[in-house]
Amino acid sequence: MRNLIAALVAGVTLAVSATPGLAQPADQKFPAPPDGFDTRRDGIARGKLELVEYDSTTVGIKRKARVYTPPGYSQDQKYPVLYLLHGIGGDENEWARSGAPDVILDNLAADKKIVPMIVVLPNGRAARDVTAKDPIPKQSPAFAAFEKDLLNDLIPFIEKNYSVKIDRESRALAGLSMGGGQSLNFGLGNLDTFAWVGGFSSAPNTKAPADLIKDPEEAARKLRLLYVACGDKDGLLRISQGVHNMLDERKVPHVYNVIPGGVHDFKVWKSELYHFSQLLFREPSQEGNSPEPKVDQSPQQKPASEATNDPSLPAATNVPGQQYPQVDVERRATFRVVAPGAQSVRVSLGGGTQLTKGENGIWTGATRPLDPGFHYYQLIIDGVSVADPCSESFFGSSHMWSGIEIPEKGVDFYDVKDVPHGEIRIKPYFSKVTNAWRRSLIYTPPGYDRDPSQRYPVLYLQHGAGEDERAWSTQGRVNLILDNLIADGKAKPMIIVMDNGGGSALFAGGAFGRGPAPSTRPAETQSTPSTQPAARTGRPGFGLAGQQFEQILLTEIIPMIDSDFRTLTDRDHRAIAGLSMGAGQAVTIGTKHLDQFAYVAGFSGGGSADVQNGYNGAMRDAQQFNRACKVFYLSMGTKENIDNFRKVNAALDAAGINHVAFEAPGTAHEFQTWRKSLYGFAQLIFN
Repeated sequence: MRNLIAALVAGVTLAVSATPGLAQPADQKFPAPPDGFDTRRDGIARGKLELVEYDSTTVGIKRKARVYTPPGYSQDQKYPVLYLLHGIGGDENEWARSGAPDVILDNLAADKKIVPMIVVLPNGRAARDVTAKDPIPKQSPAFAAFEKDLLNDLIPFIEKNYSVKIDRESRALAGLSMGGGQSLNFGLGNLDTFAWVGGFSSAPNTKAPADLIKDPEEAARKLRLLYVACGDKDGLLRISQGVHNMLDERKVPHVYNVIPGGVHDFKVWKSELYHFSQLLFREPSQEGNSPEPKVDQSPQQKPASEATNDPSLPAATNVPGQQYPQVDVERRATFRVVAPGAQSVRVSLGGGTQLTKGENGIWTGATRPLDPGFHYYQLIIDGVSVADPCSESFFGSSHMWSGIEIPEKGVDFYDVKDVPHGEIRIKPYFSKVTNAWRRSLIYTPPGYDRDPSQRYPVLYLQHGAGEDERAWSTQGRVNLILDNLIADGKAKPMIIVMDNGGGSALFAGGAFGRGPAPSTRPAETQSTPSTQPAARTGRPGFGLAGQQFEQILLTEIIPMIDSDFRTLTDRDHRAIAGLSMGAGQAVTIGTKHLDQFAYVAGFSGGGSADVQNGYNGAMRDAQQFNRACKVFYLSMGTKENIDNFRKVNAALDAAGINHVAFEAPGTAHEFQTWRKSLYGFAQLIFN
């Protein structure tokens, strides 16, 4: 079981094992269900819950499942289907015995809060003679084999014997505990079969998070809903937290719901079925026989105009002249999209926000309250992801996204102010390492051109995976952060160099990936056709190999910057930092080359609890490291994998390593964490 847990949490940014017992931040999305939601009512229509048998070619026997048909079920109507899985100690009877699914759904149907649906409750062990009484190692292969049984036997049986819709957008898969782990495995691995996936208190998964989502862009495009939920007192919370962190890092829209006081029991799972079922199949079907449900109007779901009397203002990231999207004081974003020919429009924010069609083909709707800071998003129109023409676009996850800025009350350190301003300069250069044109973006501080005798320290600042050298200046607002700090006397005037460290489709050379090389290059390279792309190395999706970028930085970028800009060229005036993937690069390169860098930082990544063997062995002698590294700075948002972060810092403390550990309160794996991290780090360096 411990190996399965490790397999799930592996792959998040901070690659250390999970630490049980530390409190996780609550992230509650929905209120508790009303009293009586799971109590059988009198005077309402009821569905039917029956036991069926089907032939399993996977197992070679007849297998059992329970099937719920909604009130008024008719062969004249086609219904969507939810496949709902049990836990490790259950079978096809567990939900019916302890979860009251028919009662919950009957009550919701009577209140017109759900789309009428069929619910299938199977036995998740696909084996002849394996039961809940068997040891877990014996059960595990049966749980894994159920994927084939589900796809090849059970779904065809349901679609042959019940009046159901057979398209992917009419199928959902969810489960509790072990069934939650199966749902994430099978649902995310079969996006051509399921468009709605839910995991309630998911048990350790047989796949690492990185393997759950192979193509984040495809997942964002195909998933109508990805729902991850767990109680905050549940011992398996770290599993859901690990999946949530991975989804955040890969920009896959999802709902993450942490239930205050919730433990690993049916009180939580009944509550999550209540909420999850209301989100399913929410669009009117093309046949016109499934009414639009009236989903509970919790504060997170109410339109901005109804939720507050405070005015909404156009987002700061809107293109000039556009009034939408708008953001209100409770951080809800309201969208207005003109798409008269569309059948469906939603926004990949807030776990996915469905818009409603009004007059003249104008779709409108509001998200739940969003975290402060910068967020990528897309419009999904009839299943196709497109940019919002009303918003600016930003390069992330290796393609252009729309972006929206959500203000944080009382926080203005990255805003434009009436202070002296520096500049962002573009420096093209030809890299002999990649045989391609590349570019650096360079921040020069206010007054850089006025005094030709003044020299400056340099911070080399790296972006994350799927981004490039533009990220820190556009999404991160690095120039405004430094302008304001310098004006307040809180940071030394410095040069900041931002280059492409890989992780994007433009890794070879940013916007200048092709073109003839300089005529002064060595003769043996001039014969290389200029139209050939540079060699691509490293893991797919992560661009340059770590050693290749290290070589570019040390042999090409730093010498170029020291030659073309007025820098202080000794190690005491050189720092390196980065976010996420760039944090790993910065910490690896910085600790390996303390003769080049006196200041090292990793924002949301780069740390290791193995102090003796990690960090290139630089910390084996703590006193020597402390003398060489003037500031070693690690940070993470409290909505990230904070347990691992605390374990890393405890290990550094125990080893006697001087360092700064900053936890950004209430922030996730996004630029709000990294803006605050840079704000703190910049005040500590070159003093």
